[in-house]
Amino acid sequence: MPTGAEPPPLSASPAAEPYGRIVVRAALWLALLAPFFYSTYGFANWLASTRSHVGSIVFSWEHAIPFVAWTIVPYWSINLFYGLSLLLNDSRRGVDRLAGRYLTAQVVAVTCFILFPLTATFVRPATSGLPGFLFAVLGGFDKPFNQAPSLHIALLVIIWDHWRLRLGGIFLPLWHAWCFLIGASVLTTWQHHFIDIPTGALLGFFALWLFPAKGELPFAGFRLTTDGKARRLLLYYALGAALALAGASIGALLSPVALVFLWPALALAIVAFAYAGAGPKVFQKMADGNVSLASRILLWPYRLGARINVWAWTRKLSPVVTVTDGVFLGRFPDAAEADGFGTVIDLAAELVRPRDASGRWISFPMLDLLPPPADVLDRAVATIEPARRQGTVLVCCALGFQRSAAVIAGWLVATGRSHTP
Repeated sequence: MPTGAEPPPLSASPAAEPYGRIVVRAALWLALLAPFFYSTYGFANWLASTRSHVGSIVFSWEHAIPFVAWTIVPYWSINLFYGLSLLLNDSRRGVDRLAGRYLTAQVVAVTCFILFPLTATFVRPATSGLPGFLFAVLGGFDKPFNQAPSLHIALLVIIWDHWRLRLGGIFLPLWHAWCFLIGASVLTTWQHHFIDIPTGALLGFFALWLFPAKGELPFAGFRLTTDGKARRLLLYYALGAALALAGASIGALLSPVALVFLWPALALAIVAFAYAGAGPKVFQKMADGNVSLASRILLWPYRLGARINVWAWTRKLSPVVTVTDGVFLGRFPDAAEADGFGTVIDLAAELVRPRDASGRWISFPMLDLLPPPADVLDRAVATIEPARRQGTVLVCCALGFQRSAAVIAGWLVATGRSHTP
């Protein structure tokens, strides 16, 4: 800095929103969500009660689950946390995102209750005292028809995630323990059957994915693609999702275990949405190569298939090849391979940084099999040279065949090491 020059002004941190505005926004959402919940939940119950027959999905081992009357207390406590979670936010956007998750869970669950009603088959014994009072209040509006997916479990996933990011010290394990009690209580109060729990959890994580606490919304700025190859890939993934959904629906007639196919059906539908025009942001991959918890769980079946695909294509190939001047090209590395480089520049939107990888990791998420956006390609190219000065660099995608090769070619041309791509 020249002598006598004034230092540049420090950028001011964004001012916190007045808490009063946050409370008003939360109160407005509660004023909408509460009547919406009771009206739609009650309507689904009434509609199911008019049917001549409502089926059930019950495993034989569920008859050994004991009735524990006092667990109605943690069961009811979710209502308190429902409201508190809206009121205790640090921004109006945080309130809106949380309310969006609540609304998503409600709409999807009630739609399932209307289209595919199920009934709880257990008859609770008479109870007295506080548990008896709470069961009586519950029975005033709840009937045994709104089962899978469990809205209680879906909301529990949303509320658990909200508070786990805000609590620390001894309060965090206590929160996990209390949430476990809430989850178990849907069985020990004989309010739900087991199948309602995984389906409810899947719905809860879908709501978290659809309205993430940070970053872009998956559907923000969506424009239907006009690219022919993207449309073909969209159709392939949509067909895969439809086949998995058909497997879940038809297989459930033989065994409820077949409902596990709902998981890959949803994962493939999300990938289809990416190729439809939403782009790589549906994978919710961050600059350090990690992804959101919701993305990690929802897309696990797809990522398992992607890892198998990497193994099938590259198992007989070297993991990396030398390009020049400390820059390497390769497939997506495991933790040991990644830690052998000073920097990993990762271009695979669909894969997640290995948990044990401790080195420098920079991610530029790109969709597989499609030309990368010019701005993302330019930023990835511009990152290689500064990273190379700090040590060896691995440029990788899933297989090391396309996205990473394009970035390497761009770098060779941009730095004068090659005259043409």
